[in-house]
Amino acid sequence: MPNNAESGYRGLLQVNVVNIQNNFPIQNARITISYKGDPQSPVEQVVTNSSGQTEQVALSAPPLELSLEPGDVQPYSEYNLRVEAEGFDPLVVSGTEILADSTAIQPVSMTPVGEVPPPEDPVVIPDHTLYGNYPPKIAEPEIKPVAESGEIVLSRVVVPQTVVVHDGAPTDRTAKDYYVPYRDYIKNVASSEIYSTWPRATITANVLAIMSFTLNRVYTEWYRNQGYDFTITSSTAFDHKWIYGRNIFESISLVVDEIFDNYLSRPGVRQPILTQYCDGRQVQCPNWMTRLQVRMYRLRGPGDPYFKRFLGLLLGSSPRRCGCGLCGR
Repeated sequence: MPNNAESGYRGLLQVNVVNIQNNFPIQNARITISYKGDPQSPVEQVVTNSSGQTEQVALSAPPLELSLEPGDVQPYSEYNLRVEAEGFDPLVVSGTEILADSTAIQPVSMTPVGEVPPPEDPVVIPDHTLYGNYPPKIAEPEIKPVAESGEIVLSRVVVPQTVVVHDGAPTDRTAKDYYVPYRDYIKNVASSEIYSTWPRATITANVLAIMSFTLNRVYTEWYRNQGYDFTITSSTAFDHKWIYGRNIFESISLVVDEIFDNYLSRPGVRQPILTQYCDGRQVQCPNWMTRLQVRMYRLRGPGDPYFKRFLGLLLGSSPRRCGCGLCGR
């Protein structure tokens, strides 16, 4: 990893601290920030306000170009956060990612003293999917058959309030299930699978693909029809990479909030497309969209021919929007 202090680049970090039981903000929580590789040497200390939020603090990051053309050098810096608040058990978050010229938002959910321990303590954020090693996606048909007798399928496309994420492979009975608000889920996945430094149109293309895939799982009740009690998994071999407790990025969050009720479909087909893709770096997938292809074409917007290509629009699909009465808010 490059020497961040010498790179001259900075990224911003804001920490949002809430009570895990009711999501109420926690005021005067103290956050001690250190490099992941040197957790005993604090670099910053901040305190939350009445909204449970810290001020934005500037932290060292690798050069911006490393995330614009991803390769073998880690393009983000990693920090540890130790969070303490009166009446709550302290919590450590390890691996908060900071990208140059980007604003990272780290959510922290604290447990009152004496209550049931949190799902993860410490919260450990693994490598980003464009840098680490993860299983490639197992290919599936992009349009699911829905005519089998007894199959549960929704009558219309609905953006759910919540998705149930199985944090592992479908058959892993030891993996935990998490109830995650839909928009929070999309923001988490996008922050885990693309870089927030990419152009806005590129982020939009990737977010549309993630949402269409997710809504296909919701619409077809894919896992419930196989006897499971969850909506989607966190395994890259089957679905998207979702990471409990990870930080998201402001640029990605803004795009999700703007287009969260959109998805991709084909003429005459009701269900959202199961938009599959790979990273394009460690795994090649000639007939799918790749993260790096979309990034390298520096998309200019929905009218860009490459934007259309990598969303499958040239193959007959088109973006659609849920009716307002059907969308979770």
